[in-house]
Amino acid sequence: MKTNIIELAKELIKNGEDFVVAKIVDTKGSTPRKKGAWLLMRKDGSSFGTVGGGILERETEKMALALFESKQPYVHHFVLTPGKVQSLDMRCGGDIDICFKYINAGNAEEFLEEFRMKSIAYIFGAGHVGVAVEPVLRYVGFDTVVVDDREEFANHERFPKAKSILKIDDYKNAFGQLKPDKASYIVIITRGHAGDYEVLKHSLELECAYIGMIGSRKKVANTFELLEKEGISRERLQKVHSPIGIDIKAETPEEIAISITAEMIKVRAIAEEK
Repeated sequence: MKTNIIELAKELIKNGEDFVVAKIVDTKGSTPRKKGAWLLMRKDGSSFGTVGGGILERETEKMALALFESKQPYVHHFVLTPGKVQSLDMRCGGDIDICFKYINAGNAEEFLEEFRMKSIAYIFGAGHVGVAVEPVLRYVGFDTVVVDDREEFANHERFPKAKSILKIDDYKNAFGQLKPDKASYIVIITRGHAGDYEVLKHSLELECAYIGMIGSRKKVANTFELLEKEGISRERLQKVHSPIGIDIKAETPEEIAISITAEMIKVRAIAEEK
């Protein structure tokens, strides 16, 4: 059984096992977890994920387990601040609204969409960073598509669990066989400036959740300057995450992979709060 909650949910749906989801939909004050946090409950009473711990977690688990009987969704308002009426008396304080939903594995399309479990990370570049970042992105809930123009790199030996691997002839045609959408994440880490430039140029023609490109600040500035000359607005370019990743002074491919993944998690979390 999977240990990652999103992978677990996918596996339960695939195996036809119903479950209950408790998701924080609103918060006020200093709560232990914020909007978007969720917990998955199986019929055997085992739960995965968290909505904050302590008595809040225990009450949430009880209510989630009870939903296997009623199967009717609802939102419950929890008061955490000590001294207030019907408060759970948690030191953190605040209020939390949690939505409880029974998920029928045979009709789970709405759940899959709501929890963004179909978000795809398109990784352009199957080199050292690509090999490092692909499994990390899968672990945090992204499906991964790896794209490279080298057959010895774009293969299942290097990426045995990727959703898809695409070997292309030229990055100028990178999107010919792909269909990124508004929930897609573009990771541009090809082996050279020319490949990065072509992928970024075509990525900017799309509406995606995230576009990130690797490179030094000098390289990024030069690339942006070229694209501006081709008519791409500065405002559009400012939406690109480049240099890619959160600044943690990463140097190794593995460290870079963590910085990229952290940035994408942040972008996804902000989108889910809207």
